Amino acid sequence: MALQHSVLSPVFTCLCSLMYIFSTGLVVVVAVLTVRHIWYSRRLSCFSKPQTRSWLLGHLGKIRNTEEGLQQMDDLVKTYKHSCFWFLGPFYHLVRLFHPDYVKPLLMVPASMTVKKGLIYNHLQPWLGHSVLISNSEVWSRKRRLLTPAFHFDVLKNYITIFNSSSKIMHDKWCRLVAEGKTNLEMFDHVSLMTLDSLLKCAFSYDSNCQESPSEYVSAIVQLCDLVAQRQHNILHHWDWIYWKTQQGKLFKQTLNIVHRFSRDVVQKRRALHKKQREIITQSVAPTSQRRKDFVDILLLTRDEDGRGLTDEEIQAEANTFMFAGHDTTASAICWMLYNLARHEHYQEKCRQEVMDLMEGRDGQEIKWEDLSNLPFTTMCIKESLRLHTPVQAVSRSYTQDMVLPGNRTVPAGTVCLVSIYGTHHNPIVWTNPNEFDPHRFDPGNKMSQASHAFIPFSSGPRNCIGQKFAMTELQVVVALTLLRFRLTPGVNPELGSSRVRRLPQIVLRAEGGLWLQLEPLNTLRLNKQSEE
Repeated sequence: MALQHSVLSPVFTCLCSLMYIFSTGLVVVVAVLTVRHIWYSRRLSCFSKPQTRSWLLGHLGKIRNTEEGLQQMDDLVKTYKHSCFWFLGPFYHLVRLFHPDYVKPLLMVPASMTVKKGLIYNHLQPWLGHSVLISNSEVWSRKRRLLTPAFHFDVLKNYITIFNSSSKIMHDKWCRLVAEGKTNLEMFDHVSLMTLDSLLKCAFSYDSNCQESPSEYVSAIVQLCDLVAQRQHNILHHWDWIYWKTQQGKLFKQTLNIVHRFSRDVVQKRRALHKKQREIITQSVAPTSQRRKDFVDILLLTRDEDGRGLTDEEIQAEANTFMFAGHDTTASAICWMLYNLARHEHYQEKCRQEVMDLMEGRDGQEIKWEDLSNLPFTTMCIKESLRLHTPVQAVSRSYTQDMVLPGNRTVPAGTVCLVSIYGTHHNPIVWTNPNEFDPHRFDPGNKMSQASHAFIPFSSGPRNCIGQKFAMTELQVVVALTLLRFRLTPGVNPELGSSRVRRLPQIVLRAEGGLWLQLEPLNTLRLNKQSEE
């Protein structure tokens, strides 16, 4: 007995000490979180606070990534008009903003004072690295300067042929499917492949043939988007040391390896080709025609004011970001544009007539660079679709110093500011009947459409979004050629058994069960019309 006591007594004492340390630590953590929550609540009391689920949970789970969640967001904007205070448990304290007068001063803050901070950026970093999308301060400024030449107008002009070619491949595939009796098609599958096809050719001069062959990469991109969206709504998964041990975390790593391997292989092949061609030019005595420079060429050649270029790691990060943002965001914008035209036949016909008038007398069906400025109504429809179905719903920022907003409302330094692009685009005090599709909002004479930061089509406003012109150019080309070749009507979603569309906000805006449209080639329509006559 004495022996048992002598053995168990130290163990019991050790367990008691561990329990004491654990309980003391837990009390300290709770106390710190409580004091922090009280501090934020007082500092942000100048902002209205919607009703919470509880003192502890706050607004956690109040708005979900579903159709109903977007409808709740509409109600939130109608009620609070410009901003509100929002907190997710004791961990995240945010200010949500959805009015141009409140959004503009935040998005116009110099890069040296801005920190891209929030739920999404940390979760994207394993995927996109320290790219221009995620980096801050002077690092962001330097990368943006180095990337800007890749989106110069002279570079974009060279991409027009690629957009035309990739669109034709997609349209030829649609014609084959229609001939087989498959007229009800899901848009995201086809358009995502097409934009990826274009992107790989524009960025790397790489013909992947991904529109004709199954693409593991595209499937991985979609799955990564789903996993990032799911992670945001599980508070425990916000900590890496928990998340990477879960099944979702392990699946994320496996899928991420597919994406990184794909982009790494493409970049390496492109670098090797670039080196080989440079050697040929160097050794050639006779003048040699130079190949057109693409995105990676420019990244390899560009230099900052100190003569330094991007490192291999930086090029890899920018390539991953360009491939993600360049195809997924644009694909979402194209799909919703086609959907909106399918729902509004009179606007579709007006756009089609504009394109047909432009192409009259030409032998081929190809959009040229100079044509883009001659599609005013089609461009108005594209902008209205970007407003109504914004590809990126929100961006988050924090700042190194207090930010003063209208009404003498102060956002403390370090507070996460969630700029709701969706909320701004659907704010009834900014846009009349915001949930209706009306391209005349973007008539050049409409002052509201010209209001600064009332319209933020690609994530962070015209000052920061260097890829905006690239996306708009591809949108114009693809939409114009689609209208020239097909008549669009709403399709039937097999999952829902109807033509009803339920929006699905993830990293980009999608639709539950896909976005289905009914297609009819215009050649068939013309033949039917001639036979009737």
